[in-house]
Order: sequence, then C-alpha cells, then structure tokens
Amino acid sequence: MSTPTTVDAAVPQVADRPDANEVRLTERPALADLHAVLRLCDSGRLRCSDKTKRPAAASVVTVAETLSGGDFYPDEAIAAYAWPLLVQAGGLAEVVGGKLQLTARGRTALRKPAADIVKGLWRSWVSKAILDELSRVDNIKGQRTTNVLTSAKTRRQQVSAALASCHPGDWIAVDDLFAAMRRAGLSPTVARSERALWRLYLIDPQYGSLGYAGFGEWEILEGRYTLAVIFEYAATLGLVDVAYDDPAGARVDYHGNWGADDFDYLSRYDGLRAVRLTGLGAYTLDLTPSYAAPAETAPTQSLKVLPSLDVVAVGELSPADRLVLDAYAKQTSDRVWALTSETVLAAVAAGRGVAELRDFLTGRMAQPELPGTLLVLLDDATARVGQLRDLGQVRLIECADPAVAALIRNDRRLQPLCTAVGDRHLAVTPDQEPGFRRALQKLGYALPIPGTRN
Repeated sequence: MSTPTTVDAAVPQVADRPDANEVRLTERPALADLHAVLRLCDSGRLRCSDKTKRPAAASVVTVAETLSGGDFYPDEAIAAYAWPLLVQAGGLAEVVGGKLQLTARGRTALRKPAADIVKGLWRSWVSKAILDELSRVDNIKGQRTTNVLTSAKTRRQQVSAALASCHPGDWIAVDDLFAAMRRAGLSPTVARSERALWRLYLIDPQYGSLGYAGFGEWEILEGRYTLAVIFEYAATLGLVDVAYDDPAGARVDYHGNWGADDFDYLSRYDGLRAVRLTGLGAYTLDLTPSYAAPAETAPTQSLKVLPSLDVVAVGELSPADRLVLDAYAKQTSDRVWALTSETVLAAVAAGRGVAELRDFLTGRMAQPELPGTLLVLLDDATARVGQLRDLGQVRLIECADPAVAALIRNDRRLQPLCTAVGDRHLAVTPDQEPGFRRALQKLGYALPIPGTRN
C-alpha cells in the first residue's frame, strides 16, 4: 500500500494538527458522496452478492471513482467498500438479481437533507449492519468458528458510545481514545471467552493462537475492531475527520506474535492516528439538536442549457452530476449531453421525475433562466406522464360468458371488490382477493387456485 499523497488543502495549519501524512476532512465530502452513491444504485451499475450483500470488486472501483475526494488510500478500498453496505443497512437500496437498486425509501432520500439521511444510516448500521467489521481484518483467522465471537451489534454500540464521549472539534489520538474506552468500560470485547480466544490466530492455529499470554492483547482485537468501525464507517459517513499514515509500519503492537514477521500491517486501518468529531458527527450522535452544513466555497454554476436542448458542461462536474445527466440525456461528446423527449420519458419510466430534472438544471446553470424550448419539452413530458397512472397489480378473471360476468359484478357484495374489463373479464386487486373469493362462494361460485385441475 502506498503512502497517501493528496492532503486536504482546507486543513488549517494549527498547533493541534495531528502528526500524520494525511488529514482528511470528511463532513462535506460525505454529504456529497451519499447522493452520488444513491445515483450509482439508481443507474444499476453496482453489483453485490445476493448472499453476502458485499459489493463486487468492479463495483468497489466504480464507487471509488465516484467519491468526491476519492478513497482514503489510492489502492485500498475503505469508503468505496463501506458505502454499498451502508445504504443496504439503511434500507435505501437492495440487491435484486445481483444488482444494487434503490428502494422507495432510497428515492425519497434523494430529496431529503443529506445530514438526516446520514444520521439514519449510522443508527441502522449500529443496530443491523450487513457484516461484522472484524471480518475486514483479514489477518485475524478463526473468526468463522462457531461460538468464538461476541455480538457485533453490542461491540458496535460500544464504539458508537466512545465516539459520543469525544468533544466535537477536538482531535484525539487513537491510542488516547483506546485508553479512554478502557477507563470508561466501553470495551468492544471480541472473544466470547478465554477458550474462544484460543481459536483466533495469526497464520497458524497452533503457534499463532491469540490465546497465548501477550498475543491477544486489547489493541490486537478490540483495538483493531474499533479502528475498522471508525475508519471504514464513521469516517465514510463524515462523523469524524481522520489523520492517518500508510498502515505499513504504523503500529508495532502485534510484532511479538508468532508469524507476525510476514505482515506489513495487521489491518488496513492500522494507519489511523487521530480522529476529530465533526458537527455532522455530533448531530448524528445526538450531542447537538440541529445541524448546519458547511458553507459551499463557491456556487456550482457548471452547466449551460442551449435552445437546441444540448446541456454543456462549462465547469467541473461532480461524478454525481454526471450520473444525473446520463440518466436524463444522451452524452454526445465529453462535455455535451443532448436532451430529447425520449430520453426524459425514459428517465421517468425508470423512476425519476421531471421536476427533479428541472431543479437540477436550475441549480447548476450559468445563465439566468432555462431556454423556452426546454420549458416546452419539460411541460410536455409532465403532461404526458400525467395521462397514465399505475394502479398496481390485479388478478384478471375470465368468465365463461358475459351473463356470468354481469351477475358477479352486479352482486351487492362483489361489486365493490372487482372491476369490469370488457364484457367477460373482471379485475381484482390482491388486497381484495380474499374477500372476493368468500363473496363469490356465497353467490354459488368458486374460483380455482391457478394451476389446480378441475
């Protein structure tokens, strides 16, 4: 793993700046990245395992390319791995046929304040995460053995409580945080028992067991678990700013273990040096009643909409903005997208809204108002969309002849439970079907279950 090279220029050069190669302010990027990841889910470009829910390697790369500041390391997935899991845990996306897709809640989240969504994601992660974060510490073996590990939910709650004990705006060294957690009884105990501890190991289950005296110290298990939760999930969500180095050689607390000479580092999170609770973190952890997002450095007037219905990027576009344009328009060159009635209606058919496009363009265009040609297109699309309404699924029932259909639909008990479709068919919604079948029997008829022989 190479040493990070991109230092956030916005970090103030003050006395309490941590001694680390990289200091990353996470709050503003996390708020932007949330929407970018939701857009990626909406585009159908992210794949996850149906069984484990974990993102595919190619999807991790795609997320990393979309993150506004990139991942924490150029060659190690942390935030890019965390985001697909976080949105699943929060119910914003789900795996359907191997692809991550937005849920109804996820579509609603695109229109809500990002800070409130982040708060909900952290709470969901703490209570029902997709995985045990310790599993991401690959060098600690034996984790899958039955009755070895404690409840990850309980451990997670301890780490969350430890973060809530931090003073917003103040840096705290990781080792000082570890010491404070132990003093406060906030230890995320990993092994169920002394016997279980013997089943965890490095390299070799016999010689490398963590049950040997000095081999399974707090920093090895509880400390590495804490680093994983904070670096991969709290920092990704913007709850803490982080100061960190390359993990190789960053911590030497495992060097006395048998087989440790084979490792450059014990976990990909070993480079984390210090954390600082952000305003977003304080709000998420209920330390403050409200949240004010950091002010933008400059207005994002990055688009020009031409009367020809071409949308031209006249400034730098975020990855999330490019995803929106790709959803509503066809890209015709590196900086130009063409809007047509067909592309807009296709976006609507995929679950997006016409008003969403209007608001998106209005908030980013470097001109006083949208051209009249585009207003006409948007109004026409809105009118066309309003001509149709999805009423949901129904069971279509065919009657032997029009007389039977008329008898059923005119019965006082059956009339409110079905709708005539032509002269021989009736439509029944799923919620009305049980009542329809009972009333049908009282009329002297029975509707066979599909697939049964009569």
